Amino acid sequence: MFFGWWIVAGAVFIQFLHGGLLFQAFGAYFVRLQQEFGWSSAALSWSFSLLRIESGLLGPLQGWLIDRFGPRSVLIVGLIIFAGGFMMIARVNSLLDFYLAFVVIAIGSGLGGFLTLFVTVSNWFRRRRATALALSQTGASIGGIFVPVVALALIHIGWRETAFISGLIILFVGLPLSPLFRTRPENYGMVPDGRRYEPAPHETRPALQIEPEREFTAREALRTPAFWFISFGHGSALFVVGAIMVHVIPHMVQHLNVPLESAAAVITVITAAQVVGLVGGGILGDRMDKRLIAAACMVGHTVALMGIAFAGSVWLVYVFAVIHGLSWGARGPLMGAIRADYFGVKAIGTIMGLSSLIVTIGNVFGPVFAGWMWDVRGDYQLGFIILAAMTGVGTVFFIAAKRPSRPESTWARGRRLVMQRRARERMSSGDGRGGDGARD
Repeated sequence: MFFGWWIVAGAVFIQFLHGGLLFQAFGAYFVRLQQEFGWSSAALSWSFSLLRIESGLLGPLQGWLIDRFGPRSVLIVGLIIFAGGFMMIARVNSLLDFYLAFVVIAIGSGLGGFLTLFVTVSNWFRRRRATALALSQTGASIGGIFVPVVALALIHIGWRETAFISGLIILFVGLPLSPLFRTRPENYGMVPDGRRYEPAPHETRPALQIEPEREFTAREALRTPAFWFISFGHGSALFVVGAIMVHVIPHMVQHLNVPLESAAAVITVITAAQVVGLVGGGILGDRMDKRLIAAACMVGHTVALMGIAFAGSVWLVYVFAVIHGLSWGARGPLMGAIRADYFGVKAIGTIMGLSSLIVTIGNVFGPVFAGWMWDVRGDYQLGFIILAAMTGVGTVFFIAAKRPSRPESTWARGRRLVMQRRARERMSSGDGRGGDGARD
């Protein structure tokens, strides 16, 4: 089996640890910490926002580190810091201690998480890149099935002990997977998707060659409209993703008078639909225009949020939750794949890191805006409508994000400028047929 698929499998397990121990399980810690310390919901919510803010600010530096030192080194450092953050949680005695521990967790989960895994998988795949990225991201969603185990541990063992054990799991399960994450297939006599440079000894045909990808530097990518359109489109999608994940349950409880335990099932529905969307989006992304698929998913986000805002029954909320989950899952792997297709993988870590500064805005402020609208109006409806309109604008961004032209090399650019200068000199001197032809 092509070694790239082992990298995908390793990424699934590491994303599973992130989802099952942190992102999906945060709500369970939320309840236990409130019971013990009496901290407000707002105070605890801001700690979770630190994860999003930190990952956005860390993105450019992390991207440069990946491109400079390779993903394996960054992953190892990140997982060690990630585990250390959980062990710090086990010793928390004040809100300040909790915030400091979450800053450490944010740095570790960022360095040892999505961006590092994405760059590695992108380097090893080209023709099947969207499928590989989609499969690698299913781990975070599947991690949701581990949350009941974490909840039982919190109840029967204690939250401090559970946090410390989580750190040990990251060290003893995550770190042994790090040797899988090799930088590029070319370093091992292969090319993306598993085709080798050299033929086997018994073969007489010439070595198989592949067309080189577009390779942009980070500075060249920043100069293209596509970089900004993709970043703003991605960011507008996360306004909806964050708002629904944080506020759909309170909306069902307060607007539809649904019991909390029944309302919580909507997250399971979204997660299940997201897994289906991930696989489907990856397969479609390798066969169709990723830009248009992303635009269609943005329409799905808009319809889903508008539907949830006006739904008058629980079953309708579930229907629109499925639409949202499918759109979220199908769009997710395309966000990185389209950047790798457009800009190549030479500086993809830095390019993704710079883009995260824009993308994080939606992830952080979407939930905050929806919560503020609740505080002002007493319901989420208008807030959901405004966020849905913003996602609709994101559809336009993706449609406009056309593939940029391949950048010229320094030699080609210099040669073109010399030829243009010589042509101008000939025209100005009237030398050759051009001058006489102009007078005739």
